[in-house]
Amino acid sequence: MDLGPVSATIAGLLILFMGGSVWIGISLFIVGIGGFFFYSDVNFGSILANIAWNNTSGSAMMALPFFIWMGEILHRSKISENLFRGLSPWMDAIPGRLVHVNILACTFFAAVSGSSAATTATVGKITVPELQKRGYDYNLAIGSLAGAGTLGFMIPPSMVMLVYGIIGDVSIGKLFIAGFVPGIMIAGLFSTYILVRCLISPELTPRGSDAYTWRDRLAAIPAIAPVVFMIFAVLGSIYLGWATPTEAGAVGVVGAFFFAALSKSLTWEVFKVSLINSVKTSCMIMLIVMGAAYLSNVFGFLGITRALTQYVIEMGLSPYTLIAILTVLYLVLGCLIDGFSMIVMTAPLVLPLIEAAKFDTVWFGIYLVLMIELAQITPPVGFNLFVISGLNNDDLFRIARAAFPFFLLMMLATILLTLFPQIALFLPGMMK
Repeated sequence: MDLGPVSATIAGLLILFMGGSVWIGISLFIVGIGGFFFYSDVNFGSILANIAWNNTSGSAMMALPFFIWMGEILHRSKISENLFRGLSPWMDAIPGRLVHVNILACTFFAAVSGSSAATTATVGKITVPELQKRGYDYNLAIGSLAGAGTLGFMIPPSMVMLVYGIIGDVSIGKLFIAGFVPGIMIAGLFSTYILVRCLISPELTPRGSDAYTWRDRLAAIPAIAPVVFMIFAVLGSIYLGWATPTEAGAVGVVGAFFFAALSKSLTWEVFKVSLINSVKTSCMIMLIVMGAAYLSNVFGFLGITRALTQYVIEMGLSPYTLIAILTVLYLVLGCLIDGFSMIVMTAPLVLPLIEAAKFDTVWFGIYLVLMIELAQITPPVGFNLFVISGLNNDDLFRIARAAFPFFLLMMLATILLTLFPQIALFLPGMMK
């Protein structure tokens, strides 16, 4: 069988269906089943049934609804308001002042939400109006929010990490822990940029000060404490080996309910809407995962993956050249499709290349998440741009221009992650 026309046909059908606004999961289903039907003579019914069961019945899939539900509960609670109130006194004395709250609030909320869009929307609806009201530079406010909002994918628990772990058969626990240090590094780069820029251009922040005292700062700690506790309960239990990701997700849900009740924001409506939305999101992701598994097995069954791997090996590319090519590819894809589509379309083909180049699959998962973060702020389909546009009724490309410095900082983070892979692999290597 000539694999060139077959590969071109499969790729063309994927582009056709997704370009025609067909759901990602359905597109993958149709193309995957079609690949078996037209290009093989095996009884694929039982094969597809086994694929579906094997990819939806594992512990990683059990963890998925828990983390989604935890994020939904916290998204509808008063946690973002409390975060702004708790962080503001600590940031006021630093150049850039309350703009840093954008970065820190997104960092904290990312560690309990798992979603970039939820992080951006939840933090943005509080911080942007407050920063505007106090006279902060608008472009700096929305640009920092767009950049920091992407941390919802990097800092665990992360939905895209779960999907990548399932598709690539990579440890979810190690992926979660591996994302922590890179996430903090990126947040540090963002805050450093804000600090330097505000030192150079003090007019970006208002001259007046809220003149917070140490008493105010200490009094604000209880507003931050619930989020810190959730972070340690979820990530700490995984790192110390006390809980699996599934068990940690259950702990997170219980903690989310507790703190939502404590803040008096847990109502029957919040419970009902959060449960319904988490079920919808979980089903959507499971459909995508099953479709991706079908497509991946088609690639493997027809020998496309093996042939592509052999072709790249014969090209004699260095590992860094391979990463450079993949980075350009993902930057182009990020302008055209969403992050989940990037994973499910490319992972089955790219992972064998990564393994052949002797890259760690956990490291590649973090690299891939970083590429997806970049896709979140690149027009025309950057989802974070749409979220902020919806919050402020602002022009999409104006938000993209404001986010461009943070895009460059994430590119710098990509270079650092590639040159120093231990940034991502240090903590997983110490896990029990």
